[in-house]
Amino acid sequence: MTDQIQRFLFDNTNVRGELVSLEQAYAEVLDRHDYPAPVNRLLGELVAAVALLTDTVKLDGTLSLEVRGSGPLSLLMAESNPGGELRAIARLAEEAELPAEDAGFRELLGDGQIMITLDPREGHRYQGIVALDQESLAGCLAAYFAQSEQLPTRLWLAADGRRAGGLLLQRMPDESQNQDVDAWERTLHLAETVKAEELTGLAPEELLHRLYHEETVRVFAPKPLRFGCTCSRERIAGALVTLGAEELRDVVAEQGGIETQCHFCHTRYAFSAEEVEALLAESSTPPPTLH
Repeated sequence: MTDQIQRFLFDNTNVRGELVSLEQAYAEVLDRHDYPAPVNRLLGELVAAVALLTDTVKLDGTLSLEVRGSGPLSLLMAESNPGGELRAIARLAEEAELPAEDAGFRELLGDGQIMITLDPREGHRYQGIVALDQESLAGCLAAYFAQSEQLPTRLWLAADGRRAGGLLLQRMPDESQNQDVDAWERTLHLAETVKAEELTGLAPEELLHRLYHEETVRVFAPKPLRFGCTCSRERIAGALVTLGAEELRDVVAEQGGIETQCHFCHTRYAFSAEEVEALLAESSTPPPTLH
């Protein structure tokens, strides 16, 4: 099964959908960390979800999902961009006991919220927040679409530690082309029958046939997905400067320089004492005055 997202629509209706299948990109996320099995599964669901939402909103920029909870799993975060690059991390709460093998969504996260951030290359950044008050990640994201008065949208997500998959259905606002008034409810009803092992184990075309063989489905060319990190020396340098001159100089005095790494891909970055001073000097230089 290749890593891809597959768009489709039902002819003569205003219902569209997407299927995402992940294996190698999911494996690369997990290979860089050592998370408990239930965290691996939930992280797979989050990666599948961020891929589905990025393609849904057609954002020319980065979309991120950040989940913060009060349970043993304090943070989940995943990012995607139009190039099909995905990255994700998780963080366990300090001194938290390892969750049980079969721990579910609410047991892992407890109370909290999901922050959905759309960061376009041009234009304004947008953030939306939804509470962790449903029994699944898919349920919370559906609640977000409902409360933000966007298009009716439902998701089904699954991951097993080796593969992750997801299905999204959305009802478009244009009723002029809709010749089937029952299409939305019928396609939802059929989607509710999907099993987790089908989302993770079947190729998109096979799953679509299994769910919708009595519907007229138009399938588009799949889009490839892959693991990819957007970290760079420049971005890491910018993050360091935000810590402040005093803290950076204290670290340099103690260690002779600064060494850090990207939380997502573990790439290491080292800055000498001279390089740190150059960064601080550059950050304190006022921009040129335009006449």
